[in-house]
This record gives sequence, structure tokens and C-alpha cells, in this order.
Amino acid sequence: MDVLSDVLLAVRLTGAVFFDVDAGAPFATETPSIAAIGQRVLAGPQHVISFHVVTEGTCWAEVVDRSDHSVALSAGDMVVFPRGDANIIASAPGMRGTPDPGRYDRPDDRTLPFSVTMTGEPGADRTRFVCGFLGCDARPFNPLLDALPRLVHAPVSEESRRWVAGLLDAAVRSSSTHTAGSEAVLAKLAELMFVEAIRNHIARLPAAARGWLAGVRDPQVGAALRLMHGRPAEPWTVERLAHGVGMSRSAFVQRFSAYVRIPPMQYLARWRLQLAARMLETGTVSVAQASTAVGYQSEAAFNRAFKREVGLAPGTWRRGRGRARSGT
Repeated sequence: MDVLSDVLLAVRLTGAVFFDVDAGAPFATETPSIAAIGQRVLAGPQHVISFHVVTEGTCWAEVVDRSDHSVALSAGDMVVFPRGDANIIASAPGMRGTPDPGRYDRPDDRTLPFSVTMTGEPGADRTRFVCGFLGCDARPFNPLLDALPRLVHAPVSEESRRWVAGLLDAAVRSSSTHTAGSEAVLAKLAELMFVEAIRNHIARLPAAARGWLAGVRDPQVGAALRLMHGRPAEPWTVERLAHGVGMSRSAFVQRFSAYVRIPPMQYLARWRLQLAARMLETGTVSVAQASTAVGYQSEAAFNRAFKREVGLAPGTWRRGRGRARSGT
């Protein structure tokens, strides 16, 4: 079981590429916070992440409040803002842009991405970068969101970068003719690059790192996560999981909790609720069927656990999410 892939599928990652920017120095673009524009760019998901990919040249990225240091970017780099912070891409650190939430309305009369040219000074070095968004579920449980820092900086493969540049050129050329499928192709490529960036982020974590991502990489904790994700409905106990990864009960609980920040059985319970929530949203299973499918022996116990974690009864959650998907 590939735990990262399992989580990404369960939280329904979706992408959208909004801007293809060709900028000459000096320049600064400021993306508003997701609180201000999230529903404009991706109306369905519970949570929206902004990202930028540099395809040519160099630039700098930072969170608007400057709580994190500025990050130097070059061609092939991706920067992700998982918490939805307002952020800046600029030709030099410390610059500010002028945010314009109105620019983030999805167009009705043409396809994405918007093509933006910033002239800069005569003869200035030019930078090309892509700005987009990724939507995902945040509830009942998305361990990836909790584990990521406010700013993730990681490379993407040269092959992906070439695909992006080529597809952007094609999308811009075809924007006036509404060529079918270009938005979807770019959106899927954005999702792929995000996965690449997260994999590279995991690989570059220091040996002493803790958190869910470091746990995925750890031999014992990662093995336990694979067992739980591979057979979530199994009647797991701490003893069985500890035995499955070759550890004593006490050592296993201590190690798992140190990495994942919650005990193993609490993690399993929350992951089961995430899976059940996705089943309920399809409208094809009953609450009883969803509870059984994720390992609950009692529908009443499932209802209590779901309401305790989500704040809503499973049936109420299903009706509310159904209305959200239909836009009513």
C-alpha cells in the first residue's frame, strides 16, 4: 500500500492552472489569501492550496506576512502554500504586489490559463512562471494538510516542466478557439507536479524530522501506516499492529505517537471516518453500509464517532455535501 497515494485519492485532489506569467524585472505579483478567493477559483473543494511553478528564469517567493524567510526559485522549482496564505512572487526579496481578488474569477467566455505579461525595464532578465490552485478535502481527516509547513519549496522533474511549458504555449494559442480539454490536461499536470513536490519534500526531510510525512518514511511507523491503509476495516489492535511491524506494544505506541502526533488507534479511527465520508457522499451506500465497510460493528458507534469528529451526524453530513456539490 502506497500511503501517500491512498491519502491523495481519498481527499480528492483537484487542480486548476490560472495564470501563465511572463515577467521582466522588476516585478511583484501578490496572490490573495484563499479566504478571499478560494470560492472564486475552485468552488467545490473544502480547502484550496495555491502554488507556483517556475518554467524559465529566476524569482523569489514568500508569505505576505513574512513570517517565513524568502525562498529563491529557479526554473524547475515549485513552491506550494498549503495553508492558503497570501503570497508573493517577485524579482527580488522584500517586494510587494497589489492583490486584486477580481482577477481570480473563472472565465465564462474563454479557457484558462490567463496570459499575463509584465514588461519590466528594457533588456531586463525575464521569468516565466505558472500560478494555480489545488483543491482537496480537509474533513473529516486529511493528515497531509496537518503535516505540511506554510511554504513548501521543492523541485519538479525536467520532464514535467517541459510538459507545462509546451501545454501552456498550446493553451494560450488555442484560447480564442476554445480547444476542448486543455484546461483539464493542465489541471491534471498540476496535480502530478504537486505529488512530485511532496515526494521530494519527504525525501529532503532531515533525519530528526517528525510529523506524518516523516512517519511515512520511517521503517516501523511507515509499515504500520501501510497496514492500516491497506486493510482499514481489519479489527486492528495496538498489539496486532506492533506485532506486524516487529516492535513491542509500548515501543510502538511511543514511536508512532512521536511521529504522527496522535496514537495509532486514534489515527485509524479518524482515517476510517474519512473513508466513510467519501462513501456517503456518493449517495450509493447507506450509513449502515458505510459504517460496516470501514470496520464498525455498530452503526450507533459509528454515528457517535462521526459526530464527535465532524460535528454532524453522518446523514446530515451527506445531505450537506450533496447540496454543496450541486451548488444549491
